[in-house]
Amino acid sequence: MSSSFLEIKDVSKKFGSTIALDQVNLNISKSELFSLLGSSGCGKSTLLRIIAGFEKPDSGKIHLDGEDITLLPPHLRPLNMMFQNYALFPHLNVKKNIEFGLKEEKFSSSEIDSRTSEIISLLELNGLEKRKIFEISGGQQQRVALARCLVKKPKLLLLDEPLAALDKKLRVQTQFELVDLQYKLGITFIIVTHDQEEAMSLSDRMAIMKTGKVLQIGNPVEVYEKPLNEYVANFIGTANIFNITKLDNKYIIDELNMEVDPTNINKKFKKCLIRPEKISIKKFISKNTPNQCKGIVKEVAYLGSYTKYLIESNGFKFYSYMQNSEISEELKIKWDDLVECSWKSESVYFFNE
Repeated sequence: MSSSFLEIKDVSKKFGSTIALDQVNLNISKSELFSLLGSSGCGKSTLLRIIAGFEKPDSGKIHLDGEDITLLPPHLRPLNMMFQNYALFPHLNVKKNIEFGLKEEKFSSSEIDSRTSEIISLLELNGLEKRKIFEISGGQQQRVALARCLVKKPKLLLLDEPLAALDKKLRVQTQFELVDLQYKLGITFIIVTHDQEEAMSLSDRMAIMKTGKVLQIGNPVEVYEKPLNEYVANFIGTANIFNITKLDNKYIIDELNMEVDPTNINKKFKKCLIRPEKISIKKFISKNTPNQCKGIVKEVAYLGSYTKYLIESNGFKFYSYMQNSEISEELKIKWDDLVECSWKSESVYFFNE
């Protein structure tokens, strides 16, 4: 058996004729913060529920810390799950919500008080102990739900869209708090999300899922910079994907009808990816250099820290994101401007699908 802390081996699940999971294999290390990322219906929440014991797999095995938990009921598994809607008890105050699970398992009063005080302090909920759930903010409710899970000191914590109910500013703040908390506790976290930015910010590693299958596993840099296929490239961030034709020792971008420098001339690649932030644009200057084309600006979106441009070249449209490094009352490049687009050879990722 694998030395992984959590091993998911050949897990499959059907609901009627619908395949929710199709022979999923994952190995997750101890103290890792791992994200399951994918669009609605990809199977990520089903997999989380199977790990938690709320669903039974049709086939496959799950081992946690060397123990086969595939058929264990949820209450006997050394893990806890935090739901998207938090599932807090509105008739109980903050302290009683947090200590509820410990009381159900008949811990001593001194142990309950000790653990509850410790987790309240860790999650900065001091002073809120006697408040009812409706008397605290959404961010505070999220921390109460997290405290209720962590107070039982699980080996594994499962989080289903844990930040979905928060507004954007609070969500970003809470992402850093969650990473810091996980680091301090050393508990293995598995987070389900459809938010790419959230997964990139939180994860040690992530798995990209589609229609019940795991397409790619890796750290955020690997998945973003070197996607295994076009679906992953498009799912994480914005992707400019071009078709490639190899002529002798030259690679031609079909859509732009221009040569591009390859990283490996011995392999026959079919596609290449150039992320928008790796493409620089400036007012057109006529000269012929590698990794460069001219285009017309078709759309402009000023987004504060950067400006998003849609460029049309040779009848094909692609994006360029330019950082706004200077204070300016107006954009230097505007709609319908003729521009020169360029990128470094190292910024082009070649792949096959």
